[in-house]
Amino acid sequence: MIYDYLIAPFAEFDFMRRALVGVLALGLGAGPVGVLMMLRRMSLAGDAMAHAILPGAAIGFLAAGLNLFAMTLGGLVAGFAVALGAGAVARATQMKEDAALAAFYLVSLALGVLLVSLRGSNVDLLHVLFGTVLALDDATLLLITAISSFTLVVLAVLWRPLVLESVDPGFLRSVSRAGAPTHLAFLALVVLNLVGGFHALGTLLAVGMMMLPAASARFWTRELTVMVGCAVLIACASGVIGLLVSYHWGVPSGPAIILVAGGAYALSVLFGPVGGLLPRLAPRRHLEA
Repeated sequence: MIYDYLIAPFAEFDFMRRALVGVLALGLGAGPVGVLMMLRRMSLAGDAMAHAILPGAAIGFLAAGLNLFAMTLGGLVAGFAVALGAGAVARATQMKEDAALAAFYLVSLALGVLLVSLRGSNVDLLHVLFGTVLALDDATLLLITAISSFTLVVLAVLWRPLVLESVDPGFLRSVSRAGAPTHLAFLALVVLNLVGGFHALGTLLAVGMMMLPAASARFWTRELTVMVGCAVLIACASGVIGLLVSYHWGVPSGPAIILVAGGAYALSVLFGPVGGLLPRLAPRRHLEA
């Protein structure tokens, strides 16, 4: 029984094994980045940047069809352009950066859908918006694993300045010149992981593997390194369970993965020992002399 439900889908089908490797790689890279984004209070900004990838990927699609290199390059250029453009508008005008990102992301989403619709069919549009995690080929799988590996290496090298820049960027600028390079490195990690998630989950759901596990982990610990580990564990578990739900129930794999991650978030909100609803309502022991 356990073999049929948990192991057989991955043992018998090559596409399920590819999807498994893909979601595990996404979880390893996106989990820590999501925790840093949450520390910087950029959770919604991540969603905006995920949508900002769409016009670049659409231009790559118009130029070369569903070509991995063209869509990846277009997504990277568009993601960096929107992130830097929103920051430039915020610095040059009175508009806050979150409002600038919202404006850029709405225009990017509309432009991307329009560009894909000019040449592609509804199937192509669904591929771009919701991804095809069950149809990952060797090149896409290598790209996702390379992005995850690069993310882990950069985090290992720049962990302290990245955390400090996330918690107190003003202090980092006052004691070091590493503030701006660290911020750019962080934006690069965000865009890279969103592009990797885009190929598996599409632009609409890519940020889900980044932010939902991070938000869930926040309810289980106050220690940052433990929080990162929890986020990675929740992301990987959500990917595996989502694939199994998709296989056994015949539902789309991308939404199933994100809904499982959403379920983990709901359980964390209810039962998490750090700020969860039920632990806060439970009677506390009073100190006695």
